[in-house]
Amino acid sequence: MIQDLQHVRSLHLPQCYIGAGYVRNYIWDELHGYDHRELHDDIDVVYYDAEDISEDRDTMLEKELQQVTGNPKWSVKNQARMHLRNHAKPYKSTEDAFRYWPEIVTAIGVQLDEQDNIRICAPHGLEDLYRLIVRKSPFFMDADYYNQRVEKKCWQQRWPKLNIIIAQGGEA
Repeated sequence: MIQDLQHVRSLHLPQCYIGAGYVRNYIWDELHGYDHRELHDDIDVVYYDAEDISEDRDTMLEKELQQVTGNPKWSVKNQARMHLRNHAKPYKSTEDAFRYWPEIVTAIGVQLDEQDNIRICAPHGLEDLYRLIVRKSPFFMDADYYNQRVEKKCWQQRWPKLNIIIAQGGEA
């Protein structure tokens, strides 16, 4: 994980984090007593740069990470652009974008600063992650999408100690 964080830091992207399943799955594995397992389809790198929101830049950064690491699973997304895909008002920062991710336990990012300190961005906190609770983010409005996503991911089969809270209507 530290090596991946070092690679991402070397990109010198503003407000840049590795997030989502990369962090969540690692913690869930630890809390379940599992050895580290590679259970993610991609390694989500998110950053915020309103000066250059081109998808081409993200694609170039993905290829750079893939080439340096030999891992094809990198996914890089500038959060200054993602509001367009999500049909939302513009995000103000990476942290603001995290607030709108579907699950609280997925809306977490880590970065390695220049002094080699790990920094965490978790606008909803870390309590749900460590208590093994999966619930819809209060800012994510599509309860049906959240419920379908949680079911499709089959998280409880992989991590049986999870407490998954089904969203009702627009509320978690």
